[in-house]
Amino acid sequence: MSSTPRPASRPPRTGRRLRRAFGARHEPLVRPVDRARARAWLLATVGALLALALATAAALLSYHATEPRADSDRLRLHRVDAVVLTLPDHGSATGGRFGGGYGNRADVEASWTYPDGHPHTGTVQAPRSAVTGSVVPVWVDPAGAVSDPPANRATLAVSAACTGAGGLLALLALLTLALRLRLHTLDRRCDEDWTRDWARLEPLWSGRAGHRQDD
Repeated sequence: MSSTPRPASRPPRTGRRLRRAFGARHEPLVRPVDRARARAWLLATVGALLALALATAAALLSYHATEPRADSDRLRLHRVDAVVLTLPDHGSATGGRFGGGYGNRADVEASWTYPDGHPHTGTVQAPRSAVTGSVVPVWVDPAGAVSDPPANRATLAVSAACTGAGGLLALLALLTLALRLRLHTLDRRCDEDWTRDWARLEPLWSGRAGHRQDD
């Protein structure tokens, strides 16, 4: 049974572009501007990979930088129950029913006990449905003052991811702008070369050069 020789498989497109960019692929019809364009795309691809690596590193650094502070806050702060003492005057002339804003929480006067049984009184955030005597959980520091709750790991991860994504988008925007400028310059150079070569070859191709010699 005779075997038919198979045609040589074409190298992958990425490999051809890499060889063209470095000048290792012998292509008689490839112009220097084509190699420059391939190098521009290659540099943009490498730059995008580096931007991804930098953004990932920035996100990890941001997470690890804020994690010790969050762990320290979880050990330092304590959650206690505060009892609502007075409610805001929603019927005052300054704001009516929504005088405290459009959110579902409002500032109320409350009291709590911490530490060692010492009573404290202050302003805390409570649901608008709270009434006098309602219990509202609050976070306090070792001195008993109201504090912001400690950040959990999910919040830290989201914040770090947003930091990395923002940096990545900024770097990719700069790379895209640089690539577009480079390709625009190469296209303009290509048009200038084509115009110059056409001005030189068109008389020969159309035969006008021979008529001039006969004249």
